[in-house]
Amino acid sequence: MSCFLGLDTSNYTTSAALYDTETGQMIQVKRLLPVRQGERGLRQSDALFHHVRQLPDILEALYAGEELPVDGIAASDRPREAEGSYMPCFLAGSGAARQLGTALHRPVRFFTHQQGHVAAALFGAGCTEWAGAPFLAFHVSGGTTDALLVRPDRERLLTCETVGGSLDLKAGQLIDRVGVMLGLSFPAGPALEALAAGADGVKEPRAVLRGSDCHLSGVENQCRTMLDKGVPPAEIARFCLLSVLAAIDGMTAALRRTYGPLPLLYAGGVMANRLLRAELEKRHGGRFAPPEYSADNAAGIAWLGAMTA
Repeated sequence: MSCFLGLDTSNYTTSAALYDTETGQMIQVKRLLPVRQGERGLRQSDALFHHVRQLPDILEALYAGEELPVDGIAASDRPREAEGSYMPCFLAGSGAARQLGTALHRPVRFFTHQQGHVAAALFGAGCTEWAGAPFLAFHVSGGTTDALLVRPDRERLLTCETVGGSLDLKAGQLIDRVGVMLGLSFPAGPALEALAAGADGVKEPRAVLRGSDCHLSGVENQCRTMLDKGVPPAEIARFCLLSVLAAIDGMTAALRRTYGPLPLLYAGGVMANRLLRAELEKRHGGRFAPPEYSADNAAGIAWLGAMTA
């Protein structure tokens, strides 16, 4: 038996996962960070504090009833591969990984949160063989709306080059802000999706695109105006989601024109939305991960650690 521990302490979720390379079994435990009703997020200092409090409980839950040896440890230590990419919340997971590695005399490897998302989507969608050749991926979440050209990497298995994205508000930010505007709890993704399901007849708006980049900040203002005019919340929720769909649809089409028929993967918590998934699958094909591998998780980090050992 060969098991690898993965840790990820992103802006809003504390996550740990164990991957058994012999059986292919993935065990993961995660918990959202607490955000007060009506708030639209957390300060980094508060996020780091909550991770430090939650991570011991997460690890205890992960190992409850399990006696699995750890052959290696991996953690996310920054958001992306871009120079200067940094968020203090990742210090909780990367620091814990270093401590465990030292105490247990086990190797420790570090990856970006984005690499973890892409890897988790590959694992969850059952297409891990894609890591051996270039493919296109979208990482769409609370802090990211990135179109990526993913290439194999000898040391880290895969590397992500940003080739498009939102030039202002990110898709997950938009969804959470509109959700809170409508009285929903943060993060608002699942609740906004449920609310939007009750609206019919909302037309898909035209996306504001610049090549493979998009603009989303105007959608928040449009939703605020709709609310002030008394438009039903369900219609506002659906307009918001259709705006995200239009942007990702247009960006995907632009990437297809540039890179041709490379395999296409959709990753990140926003891509767990059933409306977005159904429409994007119909228009562009591509592969999607189940929700447990779309939202923030440590499964991708554990798998990357195992594959690069």
